[in-house]
Amino acid sequence: MIAALRGALGAAAIAGAAMTASGAHSETVSSILDFAQLDGWPEDDHAQALKVFLGTCKDLKDPDWAALCKAAQSQTPEGAKKFFELFFRPVLIEDGNPALFTGYFEPELNGSRFATGRFRYPVYKMPPEARRTDLWLPRRDILSSGVMDARGLEIAWVDDPVELFFLQIQGSGRIRLPDGSTIRVGYGGANGHPYKSIGKELVRRGVYNAHQVSAQVIKSWVRRNPADGKELLFHNPSYVFFREVRKVAASKGPLGAMNRSVTPMRTIAADPAYTPLGAPVWVEKDGVLPLRRLMVAQDTGSAIKGAQRADIFVGTGDEAGETAGTMKDPGRMVVLLPIQRAYAMLPEDL
Repeated sequence: MIAALRGALGAAAIAGAAMTASGAHSETVSSILDFAQLDGWPEDDHAQALKVFLGTCKDLKDPDWAALCKAAQSQTPEGAKKFFELFFRPVLIEDGNPALFTGYFEPELNGSRFATGRFRYPVYKMPPEARRTDLWLPRRDILSSGVMDARGLEIAWVDDPVELFFLQIQGSGRIRLPDGSTIRVGYGGANGHPYKSIGKELVRRGVYNAHQVSAQVIKSWVRRNPADGKELLFHNPSYVFFREVRKVAASKGPLGAMNRSVTPMRTIAADPAYTPLGAPVWVEKDGVLPLRRLMVAQDTGSAIKGAQRADIFVGTGDEAGETAGTMKDPGRMVVLLPIQRAYAMLPEDL
């Protein structure tokens, strides 16, 4: 799925931010809260959250969730808040690590179906031989050896190799063609090499301090230093291939881990070891853009690990990218679980 690699390579990973790599551990502590303990709960648009929940709840096969999904389908917008309060309990799940909220987005690049003087950087489909092995050629060889030439593997050509690199980090995006139409591309596979952070490499070289590095800073440096910038991108041997996504309307978001479109500022990527895919999650995010909002865990990412770790889908395009690239905030996330499942998580001696 698109988030499978995106989470591993996201903006925080580029900048060298520390990510918690733990799974669900025995020291995990779960506490049932009252809805009155959720900061800002009465003011949220619960009808919008219910709409997003309905977008994926039909895919949940567990009887507890299936029953709630059936009940949700009969709710009116006015009854959305009462629905969540009646059928769910807020559960605070903690693993000893501080909460961290980052953001991700769907990039939009300028491109063409055909190579031109302007559009000369190909967006590739995955070669058949790369699918037959766990480890294929590194980025440098893919782009410099000619192994991809004249094979019809190009989905499109774009005008900026730096934006193409960051498209691979996000794992999906749109390519706007000269006639105004768009191609949507999704994650199509990878060469199997581990990601190496180019942000960390710039810090190692002494170009920047760790707190200065962001996606925009990296893009600017690569463009100002084309030769060294090309080599910097080769520092990361991981390479992502794409597939054209034809069945998702342009008005909808990209596909998440549940193979359904994600919704800006209502979808999060979370760790399924703690947060069931499809579950509503109350987000209390601080920072420059504070949020108090009911979202739905509809996506995952291999760097999104921990009970209090989430990646918020911000939207499509440059403005969304700027917002996502600066998001690295503390706060709290509280999972809404079916009542019987919530109480089953409590210690037996309570």
